[in-house]
Amino acid sequence: MRFEGKTALVTGAAGGIGQAIVHGLRAEGAHVAVTDRDTSGLDADAHFDGDLLDGAFCDALPGRVAEALGGVDILCNNAGVITRGDITTATDDDYALTMGVNVEAPFRIARAVIPIMAAAGGGAIVNTASCWGLHPGPNHPLYVMSKAAIASLTECLGRDHAHQGIRVNAVCPNEVNTAMLRTGFAIRGLDPDAAVATLNATVPLGRIAEPEDIADVILFLASDAARYMCGALVPVNGGKPVG
Repeated sequence: MRFEGKTALVTGAAGGIGQAIVHGLRAEGAHVAVTDRDTSGLDADAHFDGDLLDGAFCDALPGRVAEALGGVDILCNNAGVITRGDITTATDDDYALTMGVNVEAPFRIARAVIPIMAAAGGGAIVNTASCWGLHPGPNHPLYVMSKAAIASLTECLGRDHAHQGIRVNAVCPNEVNTAMLRTGFAIRGLDPDAAVATLNATVPLGRIAEPEDIADVILFLASDAARYMCGALVPVNGGKPVG
């Protein structure tokens, strides 16, 4: 029960990784607040449906969670979108969506939660970055740029707020077997099962990640077992480099 008596906020909670994070936190004693566009199917202690492109919603969210649950000890900035295609095909709307969800929302939520954590003596923030933000892959410039930004923000905040007892780290997955990945294959006219099987063959460990593989590392970073980690970017990729 690593999180007994702790309160947590998970963004993107309705997605594959988000659901695994929520399940893991609650199984180990945390009171969990969830946010996504629709969290009605989630078993959680507090639900805050909303749009992460709404700056006012993001700014107010940590305070609303603290009021509902008595504080915020853990923040998992997990929500994210993937925009594919080279820069010549990227639209202004693609840019606004990608940077809004992947960068501006976690920036706003972290900015609002840090004073709450500091007043309580500390806390843990875990951002979901990407291996593609550390080593750019082809034909995803918006996604890569956004994940590089959140990786850099993690390093900055990890240094700036360690003295307040606030640890900020990030997990950096490669491909994960989620609905978002499979929908992307379907949109491109590919059979999702066949495409995942092809990806599995490219991973030294023999398969792409399942959501629980990523969530387990996020829970580690949020726990006291990672008490001396600040500003770390942790690749979780099955040994597969970005290519």
